[in-house]
Amino acid sequence: MPHRAALTGRIQVEVIVVGAGIVGLTTALILAQQGRSVAVIDAHRIGRGATGGSTGNLYATVADGLAALVKKWDAQTARAVVASRTEAIAWIEQQTTVRHSDCAFRRCPMFQYAISEQAEGRLQDELDAARLAGMAVDWTDHVPKPLPVPYGRVLVLPGQAQFHPLRYMHALAAHAEQCGVQVYEHSPAMELDAGSGVVRTPAGRLVGRHIVLATHTPIGFHFIQAGMQVRREYGLAFRLGGDVLAPGIFWALGMPRLSVRSFETDGQRYLLCIGEHHETGRHDAAAALARLIAEAQTALQLGEPAWRWSAQHYHSPDELPYIGQDSAGFYVATGFSTDGLVYGTLAGRLIADQINGRENRWSELYRVRRFHPGRAGSDMFKANTGVAKEFFHDYVTYRSAKPAQALAPGQGAIVRLGHERVAAYRDAAGALHVVSAVCTHMKCMVHWNAVERSWDCPCHGSRYSPDGQVLEGPALSPLRNQLVLLQNHEVGECHTTETASNDTRGRPAMSARQSDDEGARRNASDAASDRDSQ
Repeated sequence: MPHRAALTGRIQVEVIVVGAGIVGLTTALILAQQGRSVAVIDAHRIGRGATGGSTGNLYATVADGLAALVKKWDAQTARAVVASRTEAIAWIEQQTTVRHSDCAFRRCPMFQYAISEQAEGRLQDELDAARLAGMAVDWTDHVPKPLPVPYGRVLVLPGQAQFHPLRYMHALAAHAEQCGVQVYEHSPAMELDAGSGVVRTPAGRLVGRHIVLATHTPIGFHFIQAGMQVRREYGLAFRLGGDVLAPGIFWALGMPRLSVRSFETDGQRYLLCIGEHHETGRHDAAAALARLIAEAQTALQLGEPAWRWSAQHYHSPDELPYIGQDSAGFYVATGFSTDGLVYGTLAGRLIADQINGRENRWSELYRVRRFHPGRAGSDMFKANTGVAKEFFHDYVTYRSAKPAQALAPGQGAIVRLGHERVAAYRDAAGALHVVSAVCTHMKCMVHWNAVERSWDCPCHGSRYSPDGQVLEGPALSPLRNQLVLLQNHEVGECHTTETASNDTRGRPAMSARQSDDEGARRNASDAASDRDSQ
């Protein structure tokens, strides 16, 4: 995949897009085709966030279930969601057809099946909701091997789709550049001002009339973040030697809840298995990954996974994403849950229409400045209670546990230096990396993620590398380097929030953003993914 240069100097365009995932590149391409001058910047590389790490599943339903959507809203809203997502899938298919891109787009059915008696009732609820939402539905009595024998019948939703998301991203980027879009990688936004239309990066400055924050969650401070639940979910890719699973999206309902699909790359067939989500920064990541491996091996009779990874999801309190212009003047798109490939495409089209002053029939449905206490109140309360609990625990009830010198290679901990606590990590070579333990977004205390070797904020999902660089989330600034404090103070007691995973066995820990070679294992057809899935 070609590298793009980082932004240097000053450029002026009509539209600045921050983020080169599916939202950003879809928006940029459409606007450029309509004659707008557009620049896209990304903190890392194209598609290396949630988009590149997704399974490539494309479906008109939603991961949390149409029954839940009908219950929280109504049948009319569910029909609108399904119709808008169906349009987005058709747009993706059109792009792959027109551009003849090598992204392995294929139409296929989705199968939902119960793996316990308790889940059979939910399957019937999904059937009823799918019919209310206007979806074509069918039944079968089995799923193919190596999937487990289902309890009762299997719900079939025909006409869904799959593709290779990272290849699609690069095809979109190339097409956008042909239309005049300027694309810059390794150019994180560090300052934003919608009023003056300015975005500053480490070595450059963009000036424009419109700013699109296509960053999975709005970066900086935003009212939307107050009600959002942030979760990480895990994925595995298993090599297959025998009969490969037929094309399709397979969702198991019950516990464990698994999403499965097959794919082939370079002559090797794989089975992807996704599951075991938890709130970012609040749970034992190593334990969650171990559970998923055990569940997949037991349910699917598989050996050791060839690849493993995770990705982050943002869940809105009322089950619908936020798409469009906010009160500050930024265009945002967030709250996709695990349905981001389709919602992201929908968002790019909707935002492009709004910038061009065109009517879009889905604008009101996904309006950013909406608030429905009856539908969102309980989830907002839950999200904010969780943030308050983490803040109180880390700042008020926190107690130290052991000295920093006791950190083994691969371990991370919060270390007290005098009156200040810092985040310390000892790498495989024995070197100690020390940064501030306070998230630069809203001052919560970061927690160590042993599986991905990152510092994760339990409040709003900002994540940092061991040396404090922003990996993802709303934070704009890195964690301050505190090595001087370590050298000048006697190290006190520390608390190991998570120890190194026994599974790493000296290998580099998995990360949502590692080397370019990891692309093959982090996307739908080259082996890796989060569930745009589910």
